[in-house]
Amino acid sequence: MRHPLPALALALVLAPLAPVKPTASAADASGTGIATAERAAAKIQTDLRGWSGEELASGRVAGTELRRDRLFLTDPVGTRTLGGTTYDVGRWVSRWARPGFGFTELVASWEAKTPGDSWVEVEVRGQDASGRRSSWDSLGRWAYGDKHLRRTSVPGQDDDLARVATDTWRTASAAGLDRWRVRVSLMRRTGATTKAPSLGHLSATTSRRPDTRPPTSKPGVVAQAGGAVLDVPRYSQMVHTGHYPQWGGGGEAWCSPTSLSMVLAFHDALPPARDYAWVPDGHGAPWVDHAARMTFDHGYDGAGNWSFNVAYAARLVGRAEVSRLPDLRAVERLVADGLPVIVSIAFDAGELSGGPLTSSDGHLLVVVGFTADGDVVVNDPAADSPAGVRRTYDRAQLERAWLDASTGTAYVLRP
Repeated sequence: MRHPLPALALALVLAPLAPVKPTASAADASGTGIATAERAAAKIQTDLRGWSGEELASGRVAGTELRRDRLFLTDPVGTRTLGGTTYDVGRWVSRWARPGFGFTELVASWEAKTPGDSWVEVEVRGQDASGRRSSWDSLGRWAYGDKHLRRTSVPGQDDDLARVATDTWRTASAAGLDRWRVRVSLMRRTGATTKAPSLGHLSATTSRRPDTRPPTSKPGVVAQAGGAVLDVPRYSQMVHTGHYPQWGGGGEAWCSPTSLSMVLAFHDALPPARDYAWVPDGHGAPWVDHAARMTFDHGYDGAGNWSFNVAYAARLVGRAEVSRLPDLRAVERLVADGLPVIVSIAFDAGELSGGPLTSSDGHLLVVVGFTADGDVVVNDPAADSPAGVRRTYDRAQLERAWLDASTGTAYVLRP
């Protein structure tokens, strides 16, 4: 937690989709814009901003240097002690970003390398419409491995304009904040001679829930082309029940790393066998055990931290982000481009027919395709075995479970 249909031919034109303009109503024609405002009020507002490669040069550096499209710790500007160990520190601070609406939540994503005893910390601060600024709040202390650092979110940060809820920065006011910036600290044990930590990509998605529940989206590009299903491997989280209690114990706790592993396998980007050689023989899909260990958040006490999951994936696939999408039509566009999408849902009994779970307060699964009618073909890792993972869910039910629960949260992996 956070928290089979035959594959159809993917007969889709994989071209950029032009934005669809809504039909003007009489209210729009009269100049009042009432209908436009009503439509906007019923849509999730989202904005994704990021910096990669040379774009990192637009930020402010201190003790770091951009080389070969990555930001490296070079000449430390200070030290920091954590857990009795002293680390050299260098930083990068982004410019202010304005999403164009009063955002109420923010989730960050990053791709970083942390060789030896090194790690990174990502922080955010915001500003409201009056100009008041928040403190810097930590969105996590992270390393790819766990030999030196207990990877963790940081609770207890609710002192001013916002608070951190594991992986999500939430504003204290319903009006939201006007702009934001992020800061990354790159840290390596003082005196270490291992390679320096580095940052290749950083992004954040901001969002605001609609005033009213949006209607179910109409079938999009995949359904209109007759339906299609991507050939994503099928893994069950339940076959890992009882594995490694120190990292969540498998079963219902491992939906996120299991879903992530399915998409990594689809992109031929699973970790090399030497990385999960510590998993004993007899554990099916041992890379799932490894993913749970490498995404485990010791502060949250689970493997469902959204940011930690995409940071793990980014080191393997190249680019991975937590995004927030307004509806399933946006997911269809990604599927049309050959990208399966992991979505975060929750539902009560009777709200999602045909699934292996009767209810869940937090679950992740992989959208792998759509039928010609617009219903959603998924790999649901909560099935008892890989044979039962492929399911088809009613479009309205799944979209509601997704948008209501997580404001359209999705992991998008791009090779």
